[in-house]
Amino acid sequence: MDNSLAPALYIVPTPIGNLEDITFRAVRILKQCDIIACEDTRTASKLLKLLNIEPKLLVSYFEHNERARASELIDKIKTGKSVALISEAGTPVISDPGWAVVQEAIANNIEIVSLPGASAFLTAIVASGIAADKFAFFGFPPHKKGRKTFLQKIAELDITAVMYESPYRIRKLLDELGEIVAPERKICLARELTKIYEEYIRGSIAEVKEFIQNKSNLKGEFVVILEGKK
Repeated sequence: MDNSLAPALYIVPTPIGNLEDITFRAVRILKQCDIIACEDTRTASKLLKLLNIEPKLLVSYFEHNERARASELIDKIKTGKSVALISEAGTPVISDPGWAVVQEAIANNIEIVSLPGASAFLTAIVASGIAADKFAFFGFPPHKKGRKTFLQKIAELDITAVMYESPYRIRKLLDELGEIVAPERKICLARELTKIYEEYIRGSIAEVKEFIQNKSNLKGEFVVILEGKK
């Protein structure tokens, strides 16, 4: 049986928490590929060890070396190597590095094999109770410059808006939304998805804001799902 992979860029989602969410296909690709490009080699090594995968070669691929590393990876594929791209958790490119190497692969007519799998915002929106037939995903809001304009645009949408926010800024985000959005607008916060302490906080902006203000232990990134403007 031939266990080699065809030369290509393989985009491989990894679990956002629960290891059971890895697919059989993802495990096979990670076992067979020549190179695994990842955001943090230490984190990736721990995951691969838990999955009983011994990588042939592990290389870092993160925000600050993305452009240079993308060219290197494409050169490797041109020589007949197979490259799997993973992020810290979830699906690469979605609020994670990966866009540059995908663009390089397209420009060089290299095959891209994108595997379906875990994604925090999709996991959250389907359980939020807020309309999911039409929605827009915005990633993380800007920390400072452009943040107010960013949130004002989201507030005016007539479809569901989905974004991420850190536990250190979630209270600030709710305060800001409370100032520019009708307080009865529905919102859902999801955190620690697929993990032991998974939590969904649903209600109006006013209700969720009050709940969060009284909560002492906020850990894990939040998925924020905001109902569209009526």
